Amino acid sequence: MKYDIVIIGAGPAGLSFARSLAETDLRVLVVERSGMADLQAPAMDGREIALTHLSKKILTEMGAFARIPQDSIAPMKQARVINGDSSYSLKFDSRKEGVDALGYVVPNYLIRKALYEEVTDRENIEILADTSVLDVQITPAVATVTLSNGDAVDASLVVAADSRFSDTRRRVGISASIQDFGRVAIVSRLAHEKPHHRIAYECFHYGRTLAMLPLNGNLSSAVVTVSSDIASQIQAMDETTFAADVQARFNNRLGNMELVGKRYAYPLVAVHANKFVKPRFALIGDAAVGMHPVTAHGFNLGLRGQDTLYRTIRQALLQGQDIGDLKVLEKYQSTHMHVTWPLYTGTNEIVSLYTNDSVPAKILRGLVLRLSNNFPPVKQMISKKLTEVGGHGEAGLPFF
Repeated sequence: MKYDIVIIGAGPAGLSFARSLAETDLRVLVVERSGMADLQAPAMDGREIALTHLSKKILTEMGAFARIPQDSIAPMKQARVINGDSSYSLKFDSRKEGVDALGYVVPNYLIRKALYEEVTDRENIEILADTSVLDVQITPAVATVTLSNGDAVDASLVVAADSRFSDTRRRVGISASIQDFGRVAIVSRLAHEKPHHRIAYECFHYGRTLAMLPLNGNLSSAVVTVSSDIASQIQAMDETTFAADVQARFNNRLGNMELVGKRYAYPLVAVHANKFVKPRFALIGDAAVGMHPVTAHGFNLGLRGQDTLYRTIRQALLQGQDIGDLKVLEKYQSTHMHVTWPLYTGTNEIVSLYTNDSVPAKILRGLVLRLSNNFPPVKQMISKKLTEVGGHGEAGLPFF
């Protein structure tokens, strides 16, 4: 069986790429190991995505943003970064940036559901669920994907979107830079007594990090990041004790807190593939770049990357070029690598600095925040990257 493009993985990156390709005449197969029920009605996973303006624009053009219930989209009006026990904070305000919001907090599972609904009835897109990829073989003329159902399908291009621990990436021989932070992010929703005024917080406390993302109503998403050896202790807390602990560490800014729903734990491992393409093969999403969540750009980079690859393919089609040709795919790689590598390395440096509790590091942490707050060019660059206002502009390096 022959397709133009085979996409491995029906997560947000794979589905958004398939949706982009719905505007072409290409025949597309999406292969997903999960069942169809999981794609049609994804379970809540605790993750809240802080969409940039560029991501909102891309999702809106796809039709997916309109499928997300409006009461589940929470605009962020301000953001504050706090270092240790200091009362000083680095502040961002949407009013000063001339935008209605710095970003938009949306549950990950609703984005996945919206993207699936956008691709499921497209004539040129086929989704094959409950199926794993056993092998990928690439020749100059064709790529062949061997499936767990016994079929082998040929394609002009294979695109892997199968997580930061991509089996496909390893099968085709692409290496990756991997950084295991030895930490775990525990995410949950908390109801609170006082309004959050749509302010997001990133609190770099000593020994742990606490992020609070404003949802609609008196509700916030809490992300507690701790070393792996104590994560199980926090997970073992009863609901009341856990909520009280977050409340205290947040200095009672939002008053009494109550846990809403489950807690979810995610080990923190960052990944950056050393290249994104080979002949007839490309990586997108976390298979290309899996970010530490501190700068909230993992999903946004994945959405941006698939859009870059789609635009590269569309241009190749207009020029009558082979979409699997290495020279075509290297255009995508060059563009996306230029965006991702500085952000990946910069983010990892931020994590290294703001999880270092030595005396010199504590002093430097405070100095960096003050520099970022009081030196306009630096603050403007950070703000531009946080919001991604203005389309497909260059990605700046975060400094907080």
